[in-house]
Amino acid sequence: MRSSQLPALPHVLDPVLGKQGGHMGLILFPGDGDNSSPDASWSYSGFAAFRRRLAESEGFVLSEMWGFGGERPWSEVSTALKPLLDHPDTGGDDLSPAECASILVQLEAITNQWTRENRDQLLQQHVEDVSQLADVLRLCIQKDVPLVFL
Repeated sequence: MRSSQLPALPHVLDPVLGKQGGHMGLILFPGDGDNSSPDASWSYSGFAAFRRRLAESEGFVLSEMWGFGGERPWSEVSTALKPLLDHPDTGGDDLSPAECASILVQLEAITNQWTRENRDQLLQQHVEDVSQLADVLRLCIQKDVPLVFL
């Protein structure tokens, strides 16, 4: 059957597509089964830039880390953001509510730092990204559900 012959379907948000105008990306959301829950989404390149900036704020270079092109083991890094930074873009284990709580505390501290810096437009985008992710993390903690990567 050709696509022009397919029945019309209602618009359904494809969770794999990010907000970046239909580019492939990823979405982080609470594992509460509620499709109306808030989520945070990025293009793959946007998420990579976001994590690089987070790692930089934590005092290390992400590209030097194992799994990101480098040889440095994650055991050498001490950060509450490790579950977020050392996670596959999609799939992988869900993050527990306890991990979400630790991540949230550190993200808020970094956001305060970034807000004071206010250096560039990309940093402003990262501050907005943290705000969206923080809303999702708070919901995961409140409902005691995991954070899911898709």
